[in-house]
Amino acid sequence: MSNTYHTDDWWVSPFNYVSDVRASLKDIPGNVRFHDVTLRDGEQTPGVVFRKEEKLRIAEMLDDIGVDRIEVALPAVSEEDVDAVKAVVARKLKAETYVLSRVTESDIDLAVECGVDGIVLEMPAGRPRLQYQFKNWDEDIVIERTLHALQYARSKGLKIVLFPMDISRAEPAFFDRYMEAIATRGPKPDSVTLVDTTGSLLPEAAAYLIRRIRDITGCITEIHTHNDFELGVATPLAAVAAGAEVVHCSIAGLGERTGNTALESIATALRALYGIEVGIDFSKLTALARETMRIAGHTMAISKPMVGDRTFTRESGMGLDLIREEPLALFALNPAFLGQEPGYVIGKKSGLQSVDLKLSDLGMEPVSDDRKKQILTRVKELGIAKKGLLTDDEFVEIVRETV
Repeated sequence: MSNTYHTDDWWVSPFNYVSDVRASLKDIPGNVRFHDVTLRDGEQTPGVVFRKEEKLRIAEMLDDIGVDRIEVALPAVSEEDVDAVKAVVARKLKAETYVLSRVTESDIDLAVECGVDGIVLEMPAGRPRLQYQFKNWDEDIVIERTLHALQYARSKGLKIVLFPMDISRAEPAFFDRYMEAIATRGPKPDSVTLVDTTGSLLPEAAAYLIRRIRDITGCITEIHTHNDFELGVATPLAAVAAGAEVVHCSIAGLGERTGNTALESIATALRALYGIEVGIDFSKLTALARETMRIAGHTMAISKPMVGDRTFTRESGMGLDLIREEPLALFALNPAFLGQEPGYVIGKKSGLQSVDLKLSDLGMEPVSDDRKKQILTRVKELGIAKKGLLTDDEFVEIVRETV
C-alpha cells in the first residue's frame, strides 16, 4: 500500500493514512484481483440479455482494462451460452475465463468441453434456501455433494472457486462444519468465496467471516455480495481489509435486484482510498460502463459514482472557475482519471461565474457587471419556473433580451 492521499488523480482525506487507521488494515493482501460477473450475474438483471457477440465484445473490453478473471456464463442455460464461452476462450485473453457450475458432473463436464480455466462451483448453503427452495437438500447433503464435486472437478484439471450460495445466511454451526469438511475431507478448492447473496452482511460481519474461512480452511478467500442495503462497496472493502484477495464485481453494478458490487467503484476506492495497486486502466472505466449499459439496454443513474453522465457536473456557481483549472478543489477524484471531463449546468443555483463561463463557452461577448446580474436573475427565475436546468438556447435568448 502507498500512503499518498494527494496525487494528480485524487485528493482524499489525510486521515485515511494516520497510523492508527493504517494499523487496522494490516491484513490487506499485497495483490487484490477482480473477478467480473457482468456476463453471468449481471445478465440476471431483469430484462437484460447478452448475445454471443455482445458477450465477446464486453469480455474483450474487460480484458483491455485489466480485469483478472471473467465469469462468462452458466453454460447449462443455453446452447448460445456454450458457444459464447467457447468464443471467449478462443480469444486467448490475458484474463482467465470461468463459468458457473452446479455440483453436478454434467455441469463440470460442460465446463471442460468449453475449455475454460476454472469453475465457480455453486451449491445452496443458506438456511432459507435449504428450507424453502431446495427442500430435498439438508446440510449433510450439501457437504457430501460439495465434496464429490470438488473431487470430480479436480480430476478434470479445473481451477475451482468454491461458491456456497447464500452462506451469509447459514446457521453459524453449519458454517463452521461446512468449512471444516472442506479443509479435512478431500481436495481443497483453490479458493473459497464468502457469498452474500442477499447483500445482508454487515461489513464487520464480512470481515469476521473472511478471517473465519481462512483460519479453518487455509484457502484463499473471495467476496461476492450484492447491493440490497447499499453496502455493495463497503462490504467488499471490509472483506479486503480482513484479507480477501479477490472481489467479485460487475460493470456499473449490473446484477439481480439492486445489483452487484460495481467494478468501477470498488477498484477506484481500493486505489485512491486504500492506496492499493490493482492493475486497472481507470481512464477506460467510463467508456466501458457506458458501452456495456448501451449493449444491455439498461439505464444507468445519471449521477452514478465514477461513471455517470453528471458525476462531475456542478450547478452551484461557487468556485466554478476552478472546475477546469483545479478540479481537485471541488472533487475528490480528478475526472480525467476516470476518462471524464468536469461539467457545469445553468439553473436556479447558478452564480455570476456561471454566467461568465457560459458566455465564454458559447463564444458570446462579455457583458457589464450590471447586465450580468440581470442575466443571472432571469436565469434563476426560469430555473425555478421550469423546476429544472436551462438549455443553451434558453440562456442565449435571455442574454439577447437582456443585452
